Amino acid sequence: MTTHTDDTRTDARATEVPVRLNWSQHAPEVYKAMIRLETVARRGLDPALYELVKIRASQLNHCAFCLDMHTKDALAAGESVERIVQLAAWEESRHFYTEKELAAIALTEAVTVLTDGFVPDEVYGKAAEHFDEPELAQLIAAITTINAWNRFGVTCRMTPGHYTPGQHA
Repeated sequence: MTTHTDDTRTDARATEVPVRLNWSQHAPEVYKAMIRLETVARRGLDPALYELVKIRASQLNHCAFCLDMHTKDALAAGESVERIVQLAAWEESRHFYTEKELAAIALTEAVTVLTDGFVPDEVYGKAAEHFDEPELAQLIAAITTINAWNRFGVTCRMTPGHYTPGQHA
């Protein structure tokens, strides 16, 4: 099997798609409010769990910019490549995560993909077993916040690949 690193690639990559709109420049007060929301939404949550939630929501929403950011931040914070890679198939890879993380990931999916119009009682109940009410409220806030960021990223076609870990911390 042949592998290529960025330094040894001989094939040309596709052209980078340009950003549609630099929304933060044109709506700076909204951007500042999102930053404030992000800051308070993460309080009291385990940083590793927080990044897993952000990565999983971003996978579901196909937000390449946020995937780039949060996988890099998670790796820089010591998260394993294996757990990040397996997150896309977490139901088949349950043994990589704690029961608390699994409950948070399931809640993330339920809140992110509201195709049935609600979060199932079973999913919410499982999360409530692992998080006390203040922590559960913070988790829901974190999930809601990343979903908002994803909407900006996908709609404005923010470009992945240029983020440095901690750049927006």
